[in-house]
Amino acid sequence: MSPANENRKSKAERTAEAREKARQIREAQLKKDKRNKQLIGWGIVVAVVAILAVVALVVTSNIRNNAPVADQGPVPANANVNGGVTLLANTEVAPTEAGTVDAASVPEPPQTPPAQIAAPGAEAEAGKPVKVVIYIDFICPVCKNFEEQFNEQLTSLRNEGKISVEYRPLGFLDNRSSTNYSSRAANAAACVVNESPEKYADFVNALFADQPAEGTAGISDDDLKKMATDVGAASIDSCVEDKTYRPYVKYSTKLASSIGVTGTPTVLVDGKQWGKGDSAQTPFPEFLQAAIDAKA
Repeated sequence: MSPANENRKSKAERTAEAREKARQIREAQLKKDKRNKQLIGWGIVVAVVAILAVVALVVTSNIRNNAPVADQGPVPANANVNGGVTLLANTEVAPTEAGTVDAASVPEPPQTPPAQIAAPGAEAEAGKPVKVVIYIDFICPVCKNFEEQFNEQLTSLRNEGKISVEYRPLGFLDNRSSTNYSSRAANAAACVVNESPEKYADFVNALFADQPAEGTAGISDDDLKKMATDVGAASIDSCVEDKTYRPYVKYSTKLASSIGVTGTPTVLVDGKQWGKGDSAQTPFPEFLQAAIDAKA
């Protein structure tokens, strides 16, 4: 018998070896499948945990953003008790005295809006430049349109000393976002004027330039903080987190309603409301120039 024949395995042996090899392959595949199932299971767990974390963050954020706001609070430095900040020439802001406000003291809105709004502090003092008061809401697209059309003219006339411009930011359109964005943005603007009044105009411009669409959550608090530092203002982080001037915004909004302001922008020039009565058909530049000429 040749050596080749001596080493040749029997059919039974070959069958047994094939079965053993098949068994090993099956076991290896079963282990692989088990491992894959475990990995998928852990992946699902991780994904669920991540989703729950995001949901919790959103819920917590919404609870925080929609929490009740106190009636009483401080007036920001360089702002007034009428809810406004007055811009003078270049980066100068009219100084004001410290004070507090109480939204509970504001009367209810009139049942019938007046033909002309009598806004407190809307007329220029004797010998002072024409005073432009603008009630705004930072999510209001018509306000943004007004700024795009007239901001350059207002800034030029302000720098020439012919006018002052007082912005009165409101929370009128809080219901147009899921986070009370109007009031949050107005609070951030109040924080900026308190810390860095020379950057207030730039921050207002930035808020309108990056205006979120109505119906969205709006710009986050973290991004509002960054926006402030991006325009060169001092940090407003703690001011935003603590909602320091939300009572002031609440008060300003109620005060505007109490005198008959029903929408934004509402614009007054030395106390006279543009777009109402005799000025209903008068373009704003002409309306403003007439007031400047009357003082010349």
